[in-house]
Amino acid sequence: MKSLAKSRIRAAAAAAATVALGCTALAVVPSSASAAVGPLAVQYRTSASGATADQSEPWLKVRNTGSAAVQLSNVKVRYYFKGDAAGDAYRFACSWAVKGCANITGTFGTLTSPTATADRYLEIGFTPGAGSLAPGADTGDMQLRFYRSSWQPLLQSDDYSFGSGRTAYGDWSKVTAQLGGATVWGEAPEGNDPTDPTDPTDPTDPTDPPEGAPTLFDDFNYSSHADPQIAAHGWSVRSNSGGPGVPGATWAPENVTFAGQSGNSVMNLETSTAGSGGSTKQTEILTQSMKFRNGTYAARVKFSDAPVSGPDGDHLVQTFFTINDLKAPMADDYAEYDFEYLPNGGWGESGNILYTTSWETYRPDPWEAVNAHSEARQSYAGWHDLVVTIDNSAITYFIDGQLFGTHGAAYLPERGMSINFNQWLIDLAGQTSTTPRSYDQQVDYVLHVKDQVLTPAQVNARVSAYRSAGTTFQDTVPAG
Repeated sequence: MKSLAKSRIRAAAAAAATVALGCTALAVVPSSASAAVGPLAVQYRTSASGATADQSEPWLKVRNTGSAAVQLSNVKVRYYFKGDAAGDAYRFACSWAVKGCANITGTFGTLTSPTATADRYLEIGFTPGAGSLAPGADTGDMQLRFYRSSWQPLLQSDDYSFGSGRTAYGDWSKVTAQLGGATVWGEAPEGNDPTDPTDPTDPTDPTDPPEGAPTLFDDFNYSSHADPQIAAHGWSVRSNSGGPGVPGATWAPENVTFAGQSGNSVMNLETSTAGSGGSTKQTEILTQSMKFRNGTYAARVKFSDAPVSGPDGDHLVQTFFTINDLKAPMADDYAEYDFEYLPNGGWGESGNILYTTSWETYRPDPWEAVNAHSEARQSYAGWHDLVVTIDNSAITYFIDGQLFGTHGAAYLPERGMSINFNQWLIDLAGQTSTTPRSYDQQVDYVLHVKDQVLTPAQVNARVSAYRSAGTTFQDTVPAG
């Protein structure tokens, strides 16, 4: 984990969010563009009409033109554009939305048939919290933007979906919409039907992969951090100094504990502070081996919004991630895939936010990063099923069975990684009190299935099978 690195990039993103955006009323302009026949229409306007811009600002509305209500969680909208340079990474943000930015997701993908005006797309999705659209209703404003992760200017005049003269909302067929996986609006760049088989795996796909794949499963059924079975099963409870987190903090193995809960053994990571680096104790557990690469990773994790005791407000990070070591600045074989929950903000955020981030590489000084992320600004307090799958084309994140984000082939791992959980403090600026306080993050289980992409439902079935058989640990993943 790279606290300084992530702090810098997210601080930049937060600074961009302070750019004032127009809020004048916008007339709906009837469309003359042809579009796929279906129960949805997409309206578009741009809030950045220049040929070049610091960030592209496609503002969108989705309208129900049918006779039945439409669940927005079944809707995907794609905006197509031309990348500015080979290997460029882009970041998505939602500045404001009637449906709430926490209910809108944005992920990037690459086209299988690049054209002169498009080789990538931004896909907009909706969480169940976005609700449904009644016949004739629309989503209202979705004030969206995306930008190069380097913050270099981008050229948008050569982007397929960009319309420089579209300064008022109107139907726009150069943006596509899918409903339940079928294209119902718009025209994609030639040869790039959004329903092509390179799209993310449907989480409800009932086809079971073959049994017998190398697997790690751990129910965390241990007596204490000193239980010799922890090391025998390939784990290390961290005690060495160093980042991420507050300078002067220590990593406290004794604060990793285990207890029974609802019939299962649960691991607890406690992080505590009294407002100084020396009083701060953080926690981490990780696999000793970096032997995990493609396949499915899953864990059931309980995030917390409030401390167990003492005043609230610390800039806390609660995580589940995989990572390997950066051998040199901008090394091509670096990889990291994160679930990170910030209950009290941090990195320029003021409230709850959950990130999933896929890292290709970075350079710490001078700072440069190649990564992609998805985010949701809402509370995730409580238990959640976290799944990330890695195949030869994409990294796909799920939370509680729902697609959260998909990151493209540019971020795939070139070598093995460790599996990690940790809880730490970004800084001491969120809560300046010297009153002691502590926070808990809990983990029920972890599962990795090598070289197989499982749906969230298939993950749950595997875990249930292990527990029904009384299996608390298995590791058949080969070394190296």
